[in-house]
Amino acid sequence: MRKVLFLFGQISDQDIEWMLQVGRKETVPRGQVLIREGHAFDAVYIVLDGAFSVTVSALEDREVNRLGCGEVVGEMSFVDARPPSATVKALENSTVFAIPRSHLAERLEQDMACAARFYRAICLFLSDRLRSSVALMGYDSGQELDADVEYQDELNPGVLDNIHLAGSRFDTLLKHLMSS
Repeated sequence: MRKVLFLFGQISDQDIEWMLQVGRKETVPRGQVLIREGHAFDAVYIVLDGAFSVTVSALEDREVNRLGCGEVVGEMSFVDARPPSATVKALENSTVFAIPRSHLAERLEQDMACAARFYRAICLFLSDRLRSSVALMGYDSGQELDADVEYQDELNPGVLDNIHLAGSRFDTLLKHLMSS
């Protein structure tokens, strides 16, 4: 859920209205692959309902993450235009909101303010992911708890300023999409 809070805490209400105009709700049946490692795909996804498994072939298809409501999927390949580095597969019947890659790229090229908000959000949650990965690898082990240290499950104070907006915006998106 944290990724969508990063994203929706940075973008504007007008950006969300635009997303609703160009995006589409998609059902992903249990067992279906949403994104296949090494293969291009045409959208950035927000998980609305359900659960997904993330696996990596270099790790013998070991699951490296599970994604649920509020997770953003496909952002790395959108940003660097490289094929996905993992496979994302539905663990149960799920629903996603798909924002077509071409529409998003065009919007970001034409609206610099929107681009700045979007890329700031991407940077925030990729930074959060990297910090979490470093912690999981044990590089922070042995540290004593310190009030000045940001821990793995804490949100950055700069993000907290917009958390109420992010939650409200995501709720609005969910209500709009799930009622249609």
